[in-house]
This record gives sequence, C-alpha cells and structure tokens, in this order.
Amino acid sequence: MTQDITTLRKFVSPEIVFGAGARKAVANFASNFGARKVLLVSDPGVQAAGWVAEIEDLLRMGGLEFVTYLGVTSNPKVDEVMAGAELYQSANCDIIVAIGGGSPMDCAKGIGIVSAHGRSILDFEGVDTIRVPSPPLILIPTTAGTSADVSQFAIISDPLRRFKFSIISKAVVPDVSLIDPEVTETMDDFLTACTGVDALVHAIEAYVSTGSGPLTDSHALEAIRLINQYLEPLVSNPSDSQLREHIMLASMQAGLAFSNAILGAVHAMSHSLGGFLDLPHGLCNAMLLEHVIAYNFPSAEERFKRVAETMGIDTRGMTMATVKARLLARVVLLKRAVGLEAKLAELGVKTSDIPSLSGFAMQDPCILTNPRKSSQRDVEVVYEEAL
Repeated sequence: MTQDITTLRKFVSPEIVFGAGARKAVANFASNFGARKVLLVSDPGVQAAGWVAEIEDLLRMGGLEFVTYLGVTSNPKVDEVMAGAELYQSANCDIIVAIGGGSPMDCAKGIGIVSAHGRSILDFEGVDTIRVPSPPLILIPTTAGTSADVSQFAIISDPLRRFKFSIISKAVVPDVSLIDPEVTETMDDFLTACTGVDALVHAIEAYVSTGSGPLTDSHALEAIRLINQYLEPLVSNPSDSQLREHIMLASMQAGLAFSNAILGAVHAMSHSLGGFLDLPHGLCNAMLLEHVIAYNFPSAEERFKRVAETMGIDTRGMTMATVKARLLARVVLLKRAVGLEAKLAELGVKTSDIPSLSGFAMQDPCILTNPRKSSQRDVEVVYEEAL
C-alpha cells in the first residue's frame, strides 16, 4: 500500500474560505478582482430558500452591479450554459458568482468557458481542452457533497445524446470557494443523504484511484472518517450545526482528493446513468457504490482494507475475503440508515438499456483511473448486478 513519494503529482485547489458566514465575503472578493458587473448564477430552488436574495443584497451593499441568471435545472444542460453565456456577454459582465449545488456551480463553470472562447460548450468535452482563461469565478456551495466548488471538473448534460460529459481542466478550478456550513441548513433529508453519499464516493474512489498519492490520500481518508461518523446523525438531526460543519468539511476534503486523484467506475457509470434518466447524481452513485467496490476489490485490496478500517471495521486477523464482505455490509448499512436503498430497476433502468449505458461509461474519463481495467462487458455486468 505504500507509495513512492517521489512520483510526480500535481495538486490544484482554489482559495478557500471555510466556516460559518464565509458567504458574506462575496462582495469583498469580487471587488478584489476588479469586478464592474457580476453574473450571479443559481437556480429556482436556491432562490426559494432565500440565498439568492441574500447574495444580491451583499453585492448591492458592496457597491457592485449584477444580473442574476436562474435558468439552471438539475444536471445542467448544454442550452442552459449557452443561455447563461449569452446573458453574461449581453450584460457586459466581467466576473461570475454562483450559489447552489453542483448544478449551478457546473453551469457557471461552463458559462465561463463559453464566454472566454465564444464557442459551444460541446467543444470542450474531455481533458485539458480549454485554451483561454475563464473570467474570475467565485463559488458558494449550498450542498455538502458535490465539491464542484473545489474541483477541476465540470459536468454538463447533453440531452440530444442523453449523456453527461466531463470537462476536466485546471482552468475550471474556481478562483475562490466560500464554503459556509450555514448555507446547507435549507437542504432536506433526501438531499443531505444524496450529497453526503456522493462525497463518500468521491473519497473512496480518489483513495483507490490509480492517480492517488500522498497529496490526496490524507484528504480522502479524513473525508471517509467524517462521513462514516457524522452523516447518519446529521440526517437524523438536521438542525445540528456542528454536524453540518463536519459533513461540509468532509465534502471539501473529498473534493480536494478527487479533483487531483480523479475518480473511477462509480462516477463513469453514474454520469452515464444520470444523463440517461436525469436522476440526482448522488443517488446514482449510491445505487452503484457497493457493486463497483466488489468489482474493484481484487485490484486494490490493501487500499480497500484501509477504507474499511477508516469506516470503523477492525480488520485484525481477517482474510481479505472477510474484509471485503464487512466493507460491503458497512456501505449498505450506511446507505440504508440515510434512506438510499433504491435499485436501478425501481427508477426505470431496463436490461435493454445497459449496453448503451455501458458504452457511454466507457467514454467517460473517470474510467481511466479506475483501479481495475474494465471492458464494456465488465461494466455491463456491474450494471446488471445493480438492477
């Protein structure tokens, strides 16, 4: 399990302000970038929770002009990115602020890319495709799990292909991430569970990724420990601010880990599934997690053993087969405890859909750092087991 620390690794992250009230620094940071007019990106749900109005007030009190774009749905679509970029240009904006979950934050990243290049967001699918710097970007997450606020990923849905594609580049790492646990208080129990399990998957996949290393391992393991200990209590006690802070910290650390170590088959398959059925990303990850762990375990036994230990399992004297069984049981128990027990078939996936889903999963960059090399048939079998 030991790694050669001389192996070259890079680590990218935004400037991070973490803690209660962090969001209130938004106007100060925007002003530091010399902002004249802000494009504020969010969605109707975040607006209804009151956070959009608060950020608007903070910008106004800071003497900043702004225009607000709320045309974002779950799993942000190509046309939503393009409409946001058109507004950015027509309103003569020069900085982007986003408040919301992964959807507004990913949409904001896409808007920045399109605004800088003057081309369709579809042209930037893949790794390191961005050639022109995006406008300054400040992100304020309202969920504790997606980690779009610290990552070099942007995930956009293409409805024509029914496929979520990844844009991976240092250029989409935000300039500033204002991570404020208070803003997560408006999440319902289901969203808290989905985003918490999403962060757990980020951390586990980052730790067993072929791109993992000393710069990411400590973040991944601490995120696993925090989520294992605090997610179930938070779902049961959503008003506990200290529990929210623990899970928000876990989300941040998981994000720093996966942004730099990249991910694996859970996310490759989840992106395909989410694009096909427009399902919540965290729910897709939850339905696939234990099945992918079972598939990957033989290729990263020592690393999965450490994951099991971090999730509170005493592995002393256990065979690897027993470690695997206990880890899978713990993952299933945690999912059940937070109410995420759905199966793929219950949400509309049919056996006949699996070849197409698997084909798209094999095109996802996350499959490249999965610890076990996979054929399309391997991926099909995992989908079948998750039905």
